[in-house]
Amino acid sequence: MPAAHVSRVRALYRRILQLHRALPPDLKALGDQYVKDEFRRHKTVGAAEAQRFLQEWEAYAAVLWQQANENRQNSTEKACFGAVLPEEKLNDFRDEQIGQLKELMQEATKPNRQFSITDPRKPKF
Repeated sequence: MPAAHVSRVRALYRRILQLHRALPPDLKALGDQYVKDEFRRHKTVGAAEAQRFLQEWEAYAAVLWQQANENRQNSTEKACFGAVLPEEKLNDFRDEQIGQLKELMQEATKPNRQFSITDPRKPKF
């Protein structure tokens, strides 16, 4: 794999993990683990799939960056992250991807999250 491609992948990976710092602690933990798993899973894919993978994650990073900035500017309102997934895009997913999406949605919407993380910025009394 060309060095420029590897460098691009690593820079994107680091950027996403840095952007996740703006998420609430439980979503950060979930997002970090998902990103690590996905990048690991796609380490050996072909050139065409690698290109599409990078495009999708770059779009994710751009949306997350925009949402994080909007949330910083509107600090009095509750932070809002995420986006609507259009049905057309959902129709392009493979069965494996649909399964992963369902698992991710279930984990993200659990009332008792798997992660027990406190925000280190807020003191406990």
